[in-house]
Amino acid sequence: MSDDKTIKTEEKAEKTEKKSGKVKLEKEAKGKEKAVEETAKVKVGEKEDKNFKMEREEKDFLGGGEIDELPDDVKKKLAEKKEEKAKKKFKRKKKAAKTVKSGRAYVKATYNNTIVTLTDLTGNVLSWASAGMAGFKGAKKSTPYAAQIITKIAVSAAREDFGLEEVMVFVKGVGTGRESAVRALNANGLNITAIKDITPVPHNGCRPKKPRRV
Repeated sequence: MSDDKTIKTEEKAEKTEKKSGKVKLEKEAKGKEKAVEETAKVKVGEKEDKNFKMEREEKDFLGGGEIDELPDDVKKKLAEKKEEKAKKKFKRKKKAAKTVKSGRAYVKATYNNTIVTLTDLTGNVLSWASAGMAGFKGAKKSTPYAAQIITKIAVSAAREDFGLEEVMVFVKGVGTGRESAVRALNANGLNITAIKDITPVPHNGCRPKKPRRV
């Protein structure tokens, strides 16, 4: 009887050891998984910080949110350009201030840049802005955030100088800034009467370029 009891106690001890070992392994596995998840989050955060910090500052541009003030670096760039113009010797005769209530807005959105031009109904330019003019460089020039900023610059100039109120929008190109530029026009106080896509489409006319070797 004593032998049977000792065997049973030994079996129980083995079982408890196995259970404790399994629990330890499970805890270690969970700890490793958490560590991997945390490192992945850190890496993703680093990538987000590196990739276009400018895009984090935008206020829901796809929802048409208006930016209250331009960023400081853009303001500095515009101030420098004004100083350069003031330093030039020639002086133009001041024209009588005319008011243009309705006009046209041309949005050219390419893969590398975005240009917004506001004109009157006959095509005379009232104001314009490009991503390069606002201080954006490289890949940031074609971002939706850059399109929103330059639209604000062009609209504010046209409204101050000519009192522009409503525009017909003509969109050209397939860049990423086309949609946000149109929404920024509306968000900055212009009434959009019509939107037309004037992107040129080939009808199998010219022979396309040979593919690029990379």
